[in-house]
Amino acid sequence: MKFQRHQADEINVNLTPLIDVVFLLLIFFMVSTTFTRETQLEVDLPQADNTAEVSAERPVEVLITAEGEYRVNGQGLVNAQARTLRMALSKAASDNFDLPLTISADARTPHQAVVTAMDVAGGLGFSKLSITTRESE
Repeated sequence: MKFQRHQADEINVNLTPLIDVVFLLLIFFMVSTTFTRETQLEVDLPQADNTAEVSAERPVEVLITAEGEYRVNGQGLVNAQARTLRMALSKAASDNFDLPLTISADARTPHQAVVTAMDVAGGLGFSKLSITTRESE
């Protein structure tokens, strides 16, 4: 008896459909992905001039502590309400709202306290408002 030898067929895996599927998945993810661009507020701050104007008028100074408490010309206020600050600023300016107003705030001061001081000053009619800073090291 003579047996025929079958030659072992070489097993091949066709990679073409696999590559097609990978490319289709790549295209799907590229099309369906949304790219969000994070926007940041850009602020162009003005340069400070080292020469200060000499003014005969004594400016009204508002100091805001780290806890958000106000001091007008060195005098502490009984509370941190806008109404109290309005009365103190009006009294310190003697109803002359053309005087320069300087706001000095601690670096840890809540932002709302500074905004409240600016809002009250603007509501009273102060037009010469400045905020003090320190020179960076």
